[in-house]
Amino acid sequence: MRLYIAEKPSLGRAIADVLPQPHRKAEGCIYVGNGDCVSWCVGHLLEQAEPDAYDAAFKKWQFEHLPIIPTQWLLTPKSATKKQLSVLKKLVKEADELVHAGDPDREGQLLVDQVFEYLKVSTSKRDNIKRCLINDLNAPAVKRALMQLRPNKEFVPLSASALARSRADWLYGINMTRAYTLQGGKVGFKGVLSVGRVQTPLLGLVVKRDETIENFVAKPFYQVLAHIKTKTDQQFLAKWQPSEACQPYQDEDGRVISKGLAQKVVSSIEGQPAVVIETSKKNKKQPPPLPYNLSSLQIDAAKRFGLSAKQVLDICQTLYERHKLITYPRSDSRYLPKQHLTDAPLVLKAIKQNSESLSKAVFEADIHLKSKAWDDKKVEAHHAIIPTQKQINLNSLNTSEKNIYELIARQYIAQFYPAHEYCDRDIQLKIAGGLFVAKSREATKQGWKILFVFTPNNQKNDEQYSQDDMALNKCLPDVKQAEELFCESGELIEKQTSPPKAFDDATLLAAMTGISRYVSDASLRSILKETDGLGTEATRAGIIELLFKRDFLLRKGKKIHATEVGKGLINGLPNIATEPDMTARWEMQLNAISHRESNYKSFMQPLELSLKELIAQSQLNDLKGLENVDAKNTPFKKKTYKTSFKPKAYVKTKSYFNAKPAVKRKSSVKTKVSV
Repeated sequence: MRLYIAEKPSLGRAIADVLPQPHRKAEGCIYVGNGDCVSWCVGHLLEQAEPDAYDAAFKKWQFEHLPIIPTQWLLTPKSATKKQLSVLKKLVKEADELVHAGDPDREGQLLVDQVFEYLKVSTSKRDNIKRCLINDLNAPAVKRALMQLRPNKEFVPLSASALARSRADWLYGINMTRAYTLQGGKVGFKGVLSVGRVQTPLLGLVVKRDETIENFVAKPFYQVLAHIKTKTDQQFLAKWQPSEACQPYQDEDGRVISKGLAQKVVSSIEGQPAVVIETSKKNKKQPPPLPYNLSSLQIDAAKRFGLSAKQVLDICQTLYERHKLITYPRSDSRYLPKQHLTDAPLVLKAIKQNSESLSKAVFEADIHLKSKAWDDKKVEAHHAIIPTQKQINLNSLNTSEKNIYELIARQYIAQFYPAHEYCDRDIQLKIAGGLFVAKSREATKQGWKILFVFTPNNQKNDEQYSQDDMALNKCLPDVKQAEELFCESGELIEKQTSPPKAFDDATLLAAMTGISRYVSDASLRSILKETDGLGTEATRAGIIELLFKRDFLLRKGKKIHATEVGKGLINGLPNIATEPDMTARWEMQLNAISHRESNYKSFMQPLELSLKELIAQSQLNDLKGLENVDAKNTPFKKKTYKTSFKPKAYVKTKSYFNAKPAVKRKSSVKTKVSV
């Protein structure tokens, strides 16, 4: 018997649907006509054991126990899914061949691999496990995936990277949370201060942004515009470019802060000749934006519809599992395999049938065009999120589901539209000894942008000029070098410096995905790729929501701010825990493990050493910022505080931070890891 193990029941049913009839449903599985069987996990069936599973003394939160580092890692069945684990245990024993059909990502790989390990599958059977990668739950795609099974051994590095991440997060979260909760108790704070290698730097970004806004003092600065007229009475604006001699009158960002200097320039250029010293005209093309990965979709959906990251993820899961309208949603890829080009006509046909508002866009698409999205070299376990060939009446969807589907569909359609073409023009002038520059950008061919008149687009323009400069002139006249024009007048523009905007859902997600902008270590920042970030596609939404549940963040309208608890925690932690450098380095190292460029031990051993240093340092950090902060609004209900805690049973990311006070203390137990 061949046994297929899917990550979720919905995927299991999709696999069974394309296997031979007749089908016989049994407890937690489906037997198919050729004698094979399809079963499934229900998400995670196993979780990291609680600290007290390693030693009963760890039920109490005492500094003497820290750091807690297991000598042998333990997994325990989740109470809610023990029944399904028992089903799998029986089926795995009966099976002659196993097929791993977990979700096509790092966590999906580990989730099913850990079931095999926990059930002690024999070496001979494990060596022959096959891997099935399914990105689309519709029958044709599932059939194709089942015809392309690969050895599960190929994915050992991916599983190892997920295992390293899981254990490292446990070590860091358990130990740092206990250390700083105990420190908070010393100043009378009666809440639990959870610390995590992703959530805490993310909270740190918000706290620092809030403090910058709060402490910001607006300052005036000045710009000078020259009103230029040609000999044929054509008019345009040119902006003054201060020389090096003006540096004493500029701020660190090069803005002129001396009103007197700006006024002098205005008076000196009025009625003066303006000589063209250089002119340029460049025709450029901007390719269509790539199809979505989860983060880019969440960012655009936040901008367009005001949806949170969690809402978008939940909607995508429904579109994927229930309606089968989109491919696997937790993808970090924005590229597509070339073989999918053969499916494009059917996908476009489905979009046209499903969405009346996009039917014209599909009709005008050119199926013979191929964007840069089709790149096999950039596709690994999964590809970008795109519509499937499924046809459905969108009236069966709610408004948010329809909006997200059409956002994904529009991005896909754009791959079959020509590049957006435009012309950048630049005129440099000499007026009264000063340099003035005029710029313009004029669209010459709308191309794919015609699809995005009313929708956000996260395509970046890596142009050297700011949009403000471009906006001064819709177009510029044709002039020649050395031609003499006329400056009719000068204009003084007084502006005020403005603070950065508070984070919202879109900008906070963008910060997580483009974390290199916030990394303080220049050497690390220089090697971070654009795709490296805080968390993963699958976890970012949950991390943001977790900070709200823990009363570290709050919403004021669409803006996201830190609470007093969040501020007090960040201000009491060492910089290494509140800045993204460490976790960005972790993500790079985990990615290296998945690509066979590093290994589990080389990641974990230095982590354990640094963790000991962090725990020791925690005793030197006070949390005075929490002295008068009331924790009653936190989700962690506590009674009276004493010097140690007795935590309730925990689940990996949430409930293990719930705590009750303890009365007795036991001696510490020293442990060390061996893998």
